[in-house]
Amino acid sequence: MEELAREAGITVRTLRFYRERGLIQPPRREGRIAWYDDHHLARLRTVTGLLERGHTLNGIADLAATFDSGRDVAEVLGLGEPTEETPVRLTPEQLADYFQDQATAENLAASMELGYLGVDGDEIVHISRRLLEASSELVRAGVPLDAVLSAGRQVREHADALADLFTRVLRAHTAHTGPDQLRALAQAVVDAELSMALDRRLRDDKATDGDSPAV
Repeated sequence: MEELAREAGITVRTLRFYRERGLIQPPRREGRIAWYDDHHLARLRTVTGLLERGHTLNGIADLAATFDSGRDVAEVLGLGEPTEETPVRLTPEQLADYFQDQATAENLAASMELGYLGVDGDEIVHISRRLLEASSELVRAGVPLDAVLSAGRQVREHADALADLFTRVLRAHTAHTGPDQLRALAQAVVDAELSMALDRRLRDDKATDGDSPAV
């Protein structure tokens, strides 16, 4: 414990307090000897970094509990399945950099439930760099992360329905449509239809604003 505290730059008393709060996992014991390893040191450095960013110990403890009970990265990523998405490995500190005070235990748990996040040792893995950056941009624009995740659930439902539609249609009428061709055709149609839907929505909003009485 003394060696770990010294490496982490904290006092033994602080380390004991962190253990009692569940901020680090128990050590491996051999008789009366307690062994700590690099995972404990990484967690302590993460705690220090999160404290420096203004997170409270209660919030960090909640994050740690969610992190330790989170979905395994293999389950989230569906290893072996084809994908065009690029996973991103993050420390809890880096995740906090993306979402600031929105990186709460509740939002982390919701992200894991959605399949956006998994855990791999001391790292968090986000399933898609594009989704991570888009979510971060929305939060910086003022949209609460819980609202982003709620919208993500709805988008997931529609995306699953679209994927099912394209798969059924193409497989029913073409005998040799490969996965790459299926993906490209589906993405082209969805991109075009979404673009036109946004055009219609923006025109409707503009017309509504134009009909508003002057103040």
